[in-house]
Amino acid sequence: MTEPYRLTASEALAQMQSGSLTVGSYAKSLLSRIKDRDHVVKAWAYLDPEFVLAQAKKLDQIPAEKRGPLHGIAVGIKDVILTKDMPTAHNSPIYKGEPAPLVDAAPVITLRAAGALIFGKTTTTEFASTVDGGPSTNPHDHTRTPGGSSSGSGAAVGDFQVPIALGTQTGGSTIRPGSFNGICAFKPTWGAISREGLAQYSMTCDTLGLYARSVEDLQLLAKVFQLKDDEAIPEKGFEIKGKKIAFVKTHVWPKAGKGTKEAWEKAKGLLEGEGASVEEVELPGEFEKVKDWHANVLSGEGRTSFLGNYLLAKEKMHQSFHDHVENATKLSRKAQLEAYDGCAKLRPVWDEIAAKYDAVFTPSVVDEAPVGIERTGDASFCSMWTILQCPALNVPGFAGENGLPIGLTLVGGRYMDEHVLYAAKAIGEVFERGGGFVSKLV
Repeated sequence: MTEPYRLTASEALAQMQSGSLTVGSYAKSLLSRIKDRDHVVKAWAYLDPEFVLAQAKKLDQIPAEKRGPLHGIAVGIKDVILTKDMPTAHNSPIYKGEPAPLVDAAPVITLRAAGALIFGKTTTTEFASTVDGGPSTNPHDHTRTPGGSSSGSGAAVGDFQVPIALGTQTGGSTIRPGSFNGICAFKPTWGAISREGLAQYSMTCDTLGLYARSVEDLQLLAKVFQLKDDEAIPEKGFEIKGKKIAFVKTHVWPKAGKGTKEAWEKAKGLLEGEGASVEEVELPGEFEKVKDWHANVLSGEGRTSFLGNYLLAKEKMHQSFHDHVENATKLSRKAQLEAYDGCAKLRPVWDEIAAKYDAVFTPSVVDEAPVGIERTGDASFCSMWTILQCPALNVPGFAGENGLPIGLTLVGGRYMDEHVLYAAKAIGEVFERGGGFVSKLV
């Protein structure tokens, strides 16, 4: 019999609905997994096992007819997202030891209303805004980074410590940990899920991220968060045969390492083998400017986002925050406006390109997770899709030369979230069968 901690959210939910699994026994299994593994993975910034079990007991007492669509499902919350009964420290000495804020972020409110078991707070880089890593490690190889800034959320889901976790993405903070940890990672369309109560870096880019070990679980979350496309998704599964599938390298492709290049070619071959029409697509030259525009938007918006904490406790903040507030890059308002307007013009252009295909893939990462936990890795392949504000989903299944996971990102036009998940479910199964990644986690 499968240990409860190894169940996906959908599998655990089915067992709890049938009465063969209680929330209490499920929580105990997860806590046992954490006890066995978290001295290595170090995914949690805050976790109170007794409180978890008390909440699980309350959920077990709810009558069946009043239970929500996520009843009893354990969710890890990135420690830059407010939780009314757990502290939110942002991995910053400014907020270390501060009490719980007595208010939930909007996504947490939604999860609680759906019956989720809010399990604990997962590690993050400082204010989810630096590339300095630690203390979390990659569950597949503790000498390597799990990525960031949603480090703990990606590692906890990848290590079977919780089936679902919340992250955030401003550059590549959801997609990159998804690839490094070998799990599904979804950045929805910007604004499709409320970000009230999340630490702010860039109001133009900040987006809630969702982690799970199956696309089915992400579809479950999409229903809870009411992610709806204009066109209804067919009830029958996505049929790969005959579909037009694009592969977009982008101008960042020269950074791609051996693992990503091999995953790229293998993915094209697998889809062609399923009868898809695969095409490599080159974006218009204007898109080459997006990388610099993204950096300028973050630089400009970081000046205002971090001003308060800078004035409050400058000496406790990472130097990068000083640089933001003090405008170390000497960014002009003219350049900031050019970045805003340039990206705004390209968003509908991207929507039109994406609409020509049934699915579009792009790299998730440079390569498998690099050695060392001091840095969280290169997010160059992710930033374009973040500032274009479109849905992006890391689809796992491939392996690098060291056997560590590598994913590819399925992107779509804005507010095509359901379609991206719909296509990813079928394509993900193909990648899982033929991609070559074999997990050594037990």
